[in-house]
Formats: sequence, C-alpha cells, structure tokens
Amino acid sequence: MSEPLFPLFLKLAGRRVLVVGAGRVAAGKLPALLASGAQVAVVAPEVRPEFEAAEVEIWRRPFEPWDLDGAWLVVAAAPPEVNRAVVAAASAHRVFVNAVDDVATATAYTGGVLRRGGFTIAVATEGRAPALAGLVREGLEAVLPDEIESWVAEARDLRERQRLAGVPFQQRRPLLLEALNRLYAERVGATP
Repeated sequence: MSEPLFPLFLKLAGRRVLVVGAGRVAAGKLPALLASGAQVAVVAPEVRPEFEAAEVEIWRRPFEPWDLDGAWLVVAAAPPEVNRAVVAAASAHRVFVNAVDDVATATAYTGGVLRRGGFTIAVATEGRAPALAGLVREGLEAVLPDEIESWVAEARDLRERQRLAGVPFQQRRPLLLEALNRLYAERVGATP
C-alpha cells in the first residue's frame, strides 16, 4: 500500500521550475508548466524542438545538484539513473520532485487535469496508474456542464455576499445549491 497523498494546487507563476531531461515525456509536461506562468529552466545534453521554440532557459549539459538552487519544483524526466540523482539532490534542497515513471522515489505526482471556465479537476492514482487517471478525467469532462463558468461566477459572487453578510459557514453550501438550482432552472426554462 502506498503512502496517502495530500492533494494540492500550486501557484507557480513567476517561480522557477527545473525540468531535467528534454525528451518526449518532458516536452509533454512543458505546456502546463508554461500555462501556469512558471519560469522554466531545462537541463539536458540534448533538447527537443519544443523546448527550443518555448520561452525557457536551456542548459545543454548533464544535471548538477546546484541546478536546483532557487527551484520551487523539479520535473525529473531523464533516464532512471539521472532521475535518482535528481531525487537525492532535491531531497537535500527540500524541493518536491515529479519523477516521471518512478513512483517509488517521486515526492510529487501529476494527474489527469480538466480545466473549464475557472473550474479545475485533477484526478490521480497516487502515481500507480496515470493512464487510468487520464481516462477518468475524460469521463468527467463528458459530464461536466458546459455552463460551469457561470456556476463558478455565481459561487464566487454568492461567497462574497455571504461573507459580507456574516452568513455562518454551515449555512453557505445549502444556499449555494439553491442558487445553482436557479441557474439550472433558468437554462432549461423551468421554475425551481
């Protein structure tokens, strides 16, 4: 049995993320890192064209432990022996590592992620079956309402109104459900 995980979303905008390796798998991680606003640095002897075309800092050489200086997160997507060295150095630096295809040594895992209208769902299998997480994400995408953006806006506005009015926390969720039911009824032309 694996250790229980603490689910977390990270604000990486303006923060340095190190990617060790610049092959196909590392290139697959790049779009999400850049979309988060992370300042990505890549260290690898050879680099795929995706990295050349992106706004990333590239160091064409093998990984060195000091590459982690100033990093908030590291993605180890190199051969296994390099990934093990990255994990060991990251532990000394107290930096979390998404060691691709190395569940035993990774300290952070990515999952299947669905983003729509200000709503984010991440599905993970504790690193044991990432393809399954992707399939579950696809299933959730199929059932997530198209109007989720209006639901998020309503929830945000209602939260602020409730906070200003001093509505107790235990009463907020039922009021949110009522507001969302009204939105749904308006959409289908019914009365709640």
